[in-house]
Amino acid sequence: MSMSGSDFAAAGEDSKIFRNICRDRILKDLLKPDKDKETKSSWKVLIMDKFTVRIMAYACKMAEITDAGISLVEDLFKRREPMPSMDAIYFLQPLKENVIMLLSDMSGRCPLYRKAYIFFSSPIPKELVSYIKNDSSVIPRIGALREMNLEFFAIDMQGFTTDHDMALTDLYGANEHNSKRFNDTISTMATRIATTFASLKEFPCVRYRAPKGSDPSTTAKFDMVPKWLATAVWDIVSKYKSTIPEFPQKETCELLIVDRPIDQIAPVIHEWTYDAMCHDLLEMDGNKYIYEVSKMGSEPEKKESLLEDHDPLWLELRHIHIADASERLYEKMNNFVAKNKAAQLHSRDGGEISTKDLQKIVQALPQYGEQVEKLTLHIEIAGKINKFIREYGLRDIGQLEQDLVFGDAGAKEVISILRSKQDMSPENKLRLLIIYAIVYPEKFEGDKGDKLMQLAKLPHDDMHAINSLRYLDGSDTKKTSRAGGFSLKFDAQKKKNAARTERQDGEETWALSRFFPLIEELIEKLSKGVLPLNEYPSMSEPSSTAEGTTQNASAPRPAPTQQPMSRRSRRTPTWAKSRNSDDSQSSDSSVLRHGSGDFKRLGNRIFVFMIGGATRSELRTVHKLTMKLKREIVLGSSSIDDPPQFISKMKMLTAGGAKDVSIDKLRI
Repeated sequence: MSMSGSDFAAAGEDSKIFRNICRDRILKDLLKPDKDKETKSSWKVLIMDKFTVRIMAYACKMAEITDAGISLVEDLFKRREPMPSMDAIYFLQPLKENVIMLLSDMSGRCPLYRKAYIFFSSPIPKELVSYIKNDSSVIPRIGALREMNLEFFAIDMQGFTTDHDMALTDLYGANEHNSKRFNDTISTMATRIATTFASLKEFPCVRYRAPKGSDPSTTAKFDMVPKWLATAVWDIVSKYKSTIPEFPQKETCELLIVDRPIDQIAPVIHEWTYDAMCHDLLEMDGNKYIYEVSKMGSEPEKKESLLEDHDPLWLELRHIHIADASERLYEKMNNFVAKNKAAQLHSRDGGEISTKDLQKIVQALPQYGEQVEKLTLHIEIAGKINKFIREYGLRDIGQLEQDLVFGDAGAKEVISILRSKQDMSPENKLRLLIIYAIVYPEKFEGDKGDKLMQLAKLPHDDMHAINSLRYLDGSDTKKTSRAGGFSLKFDAQKKKNAARTERQDGEETWALSRFFPLIEELIEKLSKGVLPLNEYPSMSEPSSTAEGTTQNASAPRPAPTQQPMSRRSRRTPTWAKSRNSDDSQSSDSSVLRHGSGDFKRLGNRIFVFMIGGATRSELRTVHKLTMKLKREIVLGSSSIDDPPQFISKMKMLTAGGAKDVSIDKLRI
């Protein structure tokens, strides 16, 4: 069911949604530090470093910053003109080089600005405070000196990252000699996670994936990462109780810290939603889509568009299946043409509307320009995606991926597709083999893996990605597996070769969308209070304050009955399904519409932090579960990775892989 633009606007304006809280803190607390004395003409200069400018960009629009009284935005490290009649707001990381630049701006007889309102993104070390105090000429010119505790990127209404793109290699790399980098990554990641709770004034009950080994002295260093990160986060947020005014004294939400080794299928399997397909198949720079627009009698013009929350169509389509998205787009355009006679004149006689027709419609109906341009853009994107799906044979590949995961396919089908589809891209072959290696680890023992790589005509270096699966699993035949755990067992024959069991929740799904990320099960169990404490320990005994959420988490419960695995025959790759089903691919529209205006009635928040990079399917999952569980679910991660980035990082984990991969390729 689609939403109108006004519906989206209302949803997006709900001040209780995670990202909107971050935005309001910036607009009200940071950009208006002296509200009582301000007049309408109190324009200020905003000065930021390279990191804080990205925090600002994710949380606010430029128009909102201007409306808050900012006349000029400046880079701390670029030469700036003196403006002694204006006040300046500094939003900086608490680093020595930043403080030195700040003092050089405001010290001496001729400071650059009249007054400085200084905000640090995280707690400032005492030595830097002393450094500022020692400059007597600066002290009278400081209007405010505060810790904002806002050091994360709000990449989504319900998602954030800590800007640790290389966390997977820094924390899980085979070469562990660089302990300083390891410790620094854990420390800064913990600080940035903690600032999310400072911003929301939420005190979390912190839980984490337990190490697989019972003896810390023999447990791999990287297997301790979730526990060490949880400990560091807990130490910081516990101090907030005495350092931040009105910070809760008892738990008000839940935080579950997990890492990429729990689910290595999610980053490589083809996700069939509009958002994931855009980032998987199209050349995009972050959320920026670059395309060409042809104009009569002139060269094609390059344009760029941001696929972000301010675009109502993007919000409606991004979490639904690409086939459904395509159908909705053409329905919208046909409805528009049917209601506008001028549009009918510029469309083909009863035929399908082309993008050239749409451009003529924009020129003929300028009052609908923006609306039609957005439709044109998304129709072009969906058209490109569907073209690539056909050219790459992704339906057959995707079907086999799903069947492998659910135990409905094996060696015969994998060998058959590798032999029959000679034109399959190397990346798609490797992604398929990674999934095969996770479900059938015994098929890669000895020289079997090399033979499969030869059959797929893949370079030997690609084995680094598959070897990393075993490495990240930290397999040890002497270890006993945790009941119900999701570890990938390479050294033990599985009784049933399946990485997932069918969901028995009554939802109708697309044939290529049976797969679900494992965090979906973890979040549901956490919400119900049945997530096992021996597998996911708590940093403290949960308090009864978070009623209905954590109070029963520590109580012994009978283990949930394991649902029988569905052994149904593989579905044919069809794109048809019932239109009225409320499927798991529902868009943000339903989530935000039901949550908007009534957000206080939702239960306590659940935060899930994925160390080593989250996926777009996992981001979709938290939106879906917010609606289902009636609790806002927020996903945090060190980064958001698309399949090529994840595979590149996997190659870097094992010896020799780092030499073959360019760091630039990993940037989002």
